[in-house]
Amino acid sequence: MASDQENSQDANAPDDTSEKEITRGITIMKSIIRDRDKAVTYNVNWNADNQLIGSNAAKLASYIGTLVRMHIPITATRWSNKELGSAKDKIWTEILRSFNIEDTTIRKKYILQLAGKRHRGWRTFLTNKYLKDKEKNFVEYDPEYPVKYAIFITEEEWVAFVARRRDENFKKVSATNRERASNPTYAYKKGRLGYARLEEKILDETKSDATSLPPHVLWKEARVGKDGTVRDDVQHIYDECETLSQSISTAEDQENRSVLSRALNVPEYPGRVRGKGHGCTPTSLYKNPRRRNPSNQEVMETLQALQAQVLQLQKDNERYRCMEKCSSQLKETSEKASINCQNKFPEGISSCQLYLSSPTYRLVGKGKVHNTSGDLLHHRPLPDGHLKVSVDVVLDKDALLPIPDIVSETTLLRDEIGSFVAWPLDLIIIDDEVFPQGSQQLSQKIGSRQKNKRDLPVKYLPKKGAFVPRYQICLETLVDSSDMATTGAIRLLDMEEDIFGYSCTETIGKEDLEHIFRHQELGVGVIHTYIRFLYDNFMRGNDQLSNRFHFVSSSLVNKALICREPDSCREYLVKRFMASSTNNLYLWPYNSGCHWLLLAIDPLKEVVYFLNSIDGEWTNYPDMKQLVDTSIKVFRSQRQARVPRTKSSNITWIKVQCPLQRNGIDCGYFVMRFMREIINMNQIEIPSTYFDEYKCAHYTRLQLEQIKEELCQYFIEKRLISI
Repeated sequence: MASDQENSQDANAPDDTSEKEITRGITIMKSIIRDRDKAVTYNVNWNADNQLIGSNAAKLASYIGTLVRMHIPITATRWSNKELGSAKDKIWTEILRSFNIEDTTIRKKYILQLAGKRHRGWRTFLTNKYLKDKEKNFVEYDPEYPVKYAIFITEEEWVAFVARRRDENFKKVSATNRERASNPTYAYKKGRLGYARLEEKILDETKSDATSLPPHVLWKEARVGKDGTVRDDVQHIYDECETLSQSISTAEDQENRSVLSRALNVPEYPGRVRGKGHGCTPTSLYKNPRRRNPSNQEVMETLQALQAQVLQLQKDNERYRCMEKCSSQLKETSEKASINCQNKFPEGISSCQLYLSSPTYRLVGKGKVHNTSGDLLHHRPLPDGHLKVSVDVVLDKDALLPIPDIVSETTLLRDEIGSFVAWPLDLIIIDDEVFPQGSQQLSQKIGSRQKNKRDLPVKYLPKKGAFVPRYQICLETLVDSSDMATTGAIRLLDMEEDIFGYSCTETIGKEDLEHIFRHQELGVGVIHTYIRFLYDNFMRGNDQLSNRFHFVSSSLVNKALICREPDSCREYLVKRFMASSTNNLYLWPYNSGCHWLLLAIDPLKEVVYFLNSIDGEWTNYPDMKQLVDTSIKVFRSQRQARVPRTKSSNITWIKVQCPLQRNGIDCGYFVMRFMREIINMNQIEIPSTYFDEYKCAHYTRLQLEQIKEELCQYFIEKRLISI
């Protein structure tokens, strides 16, 4: 059988005298092993359909069979079994050592699929050789253990293999397949040549400039015998394919059934092309995949797109009704309506933020509100309950105007940048209510000892002493109305290479945001998002800050990884330190498993600042300390720094008397505020008693709410949560 032939190759061991009926030895491909030891590798070629061709194709196929017998047990019944993953990787690695093949996904997939065929052929050969008689019926006696293949098969594997092959269900399947293959209607007559090498042979003999042949041409040539005659039924199928190819376009051929499948009147199977052989797929032949039935996810995406179209139509309908209403209001507005100075807002021109309440309450832009007596909009009186606003920045590019501009027929907010629009009173927030900066009185309220007016900008200074977390409320509304609440969807935040020294994506789920809203313990996703906020709002575009401060990823270096993969943690830290050209401070939020603390590392001066909000010592974290010390020493060695002998083994650790938390929850919020204050002070050296500007025994709840408000505002402005 073909499977028997597949196990006969060009390099053989001496004959085994224990089985006289077999005249050749087992295939172990000694020549390839010898060449590999001499650093000799073989070149292989690929055709336009990504199939293996060339003079070394057969050698590679034989070597794959040898590797399969060495690494894959005969008891493996399913090639797709995940337990075979490591063995498959070994096969791929061994092939790359001896053959010049690109280490790509498409090449690896092809080779491993070919290995799967060799494994099935190997099992079939053993079955036919030892478990069946000459009439191909299963023998009743227990077959002997094949000593000849002892290097590939253990006795335990052989017993298990025989038991499975003698199962009645397997016998039924085997009989069915044997009957189906015993008398093919159109017999293949090219032995082990295969379609790919047959195509190569034809193109070479005809000296054609073509890179491939149609499937039906190859199918016909594969059924021509040694005498060169073509059976009438084969020629009839070929002629019918030629006729069909003139009337069927390539698109039809791809989307439905190929001309060969039509002529043969057989179904088309996914992932293969009839008449082209192993490795050729609809993707490689047609340069794009065949159409298939949409998946459940694709159906849902289509449904969501249709729902979005319906929603847009509803918005358009609402907009036109609003335009009619506006026109009616403008006609009925009296002269008194033009005296539109509102007591709620300060007189004159004030910076403001613009919100919309439909379909959700959200921030859509920024501008200036003009609250002056007798002000008109485009020479017309303002509608009741509205103020004149100039648009400076648009944060939601799809936001609609509350009242469309009748003069210019504009409906989108983005088209009104630099122009004036009418905006509802209850959707305007004056910036003074949101961002009072450098307030001496507020600094005293929150317990800071401000000396240089470097305190954080405090959000939402309440006029009557009440704090309103506007951004948290807005973000929570957005989350509850988004797919994060209904389907558990996540959001992805790209982290640039400059932040952690490598590009990555941070995952944000609903539970992460719930921790902020409920003031619960924070995860690494929230901490990293705040680091991205600090980078975008303080360091981006500021060469002094961006060159002075850097961050260490808590995903790559934490307690679990330090214990499990200390070498990779050390390599990452050293790589980060090697980016230092001058004195830098590396801020590392460290998670000990149940607690956040901050390390600020100056690798050039070999100083580590330890900021712990529960007043613990660094000696409580020996694995972390050992990693930092070792990384600094390796960094010292790689930059060939000369250190006095008295300091060669001493790295300075400084415990900073930072504000302390009063519960078991606030550690993550403290770490975020520590990082903000350090960057805000713009100093490499951190005083052991902490900065005078921020020195206090404990952060107040309001000071932590400031951090949360900044974080929620960042989520909104980055449009990470949208409907």
